[in-house]
Amino acid sequence: MGVLFRKGEALQTLQEAQVIALDKTGTLTKGKPELTDLRVPGGFDEAEVLRLVASLEQKSEHPIARAVVKEARARGLELLEPQDFEALPGFGVSGQVGIYRVDVGADRYMAQLGVDVSPFAAEAQRLADEGKTPLYAAVGGKLAAVVAVSDPVKEGTPEAIAALHRQGFKVAMITGDNRRTARSIARQLGIDEVLAEVLPEGKADAVKQLQGKGYRVAFVGDGINDAPALAQADVGLAIGTGTDVAIETADVILMSGDLRGVPNAIALSRATLKNIKLNLFWAFAYNVVLIPVAAGVLYPLGGWLLSPVLAGAAMGLSSVFVLSNALRLRGFQPPLKAENPLPQPSPQAVPA
Repeated sequence: MGVLFRKGEALQTLQEAQVIALDKTGTLTKGKPELTDLRVPGGFDEAEVLRLVASLEQKSEHPIARAVVKEARARGLELLEPQDFEALPGFGVSGQVGIYRVDVGADRYMAQLGVDVSPFAAEAQRLADEGKTPLYAAVGGKLAAVVAVSDPVKEGTPEAIAALHRQGFKVAMITGDNRRTARSIARQLGIDEVLAEVLPEGKADAVKQLQGKGYRVAFVGDGINDAPALAQADVGLAIGTGTDVAIETADVILMSGDLRGVPNAIALSRATLKNIKLNLFWAFAYNVVLIPVAAGVLYPLGGWLLSPVLAGAAMGLSSVFVLSNALRLRGFQPPLKAENPLPQPSPQAVPA
């Protein structure tokens, strides 16, 4: 199934969760954004603004930065080496590109810089309503562009969320995107609750916020910034295609990165706990019935006694029954067909 339970306790805590909280980038989406829109005000050249912005973004490791750089190179623009580069997590990046001071980031970052974004406010709202992530660029302290990127949703994401709802879970999304973009994506996917504009270091607090409402929370993430949230959650699930830090922190790992592994893992944990409880019931019931018989409780009624040979056979039969019931899990069928990254055994050659 491509699901690894690193801790046995996760089998129980996962099926006891009430809210499945999901990171957006790299979890709900592919984590490979593409530049879709670039608007510049009068007096600015679009190609030159893109060249300056992409030159700065070369130093950033954010997926959005890679999308901007990819577009600039696709247009054949010659990029410059930025100086004094600084990344402000959750806000944006800044640096010196040639003779210009360039700043790129969210509206809250522009507000810090004192840059008026009102000329593009309506455009940014429209882009956000389309599920795109709008960013602003300032060159020399003046608003130079609004940039929008779109990160495609993973193929199995809608199916996985629908399955989680059928399993009785409330689904939440935790993201640093602005509220309009986040709500647009949530509407498309049927997500129940949105915690937007969350700074990278605030994801653990967002999980605490959900727990403060009395929910047991399972958090699914993939990045370095998701590690505190994975640790804070009642059970953490890491995308196996994500960072090593997230994988080491999580209780459950989805090896393929397919979100459909989440409802599959929950279904498996429920089936396993049901099997354990059934085994305990029959083991206790079996002994509750046979131990008094072996002790002679029926002897006064009809002289019935349990032969030591039969008692030994009965105990052996009890073990066989419990083991056989446990082995039924080998026939477990996951509710969703998810991508399996594990190599499948090839059929052995049969001698002629």
